Amino acid sequence: MAKVKRIGEVYKCEVCGNIIEVKEVGGGELACCQKPMTKMSG
Repeated sequence: MAKVKRIGEVYKCEVCGNIIEVKEVGGGELACCQKPMTKMSG
């Protein structure tokens, strides 16, 4: 799963296309549509 490490990281769901930006690091892992989210480069 996608481990959140820094504020400002951007992740995308490859199933539905949702995109999120990290606003607070809480040590969790990101998932959407019951699948891990993919960290976007940049």
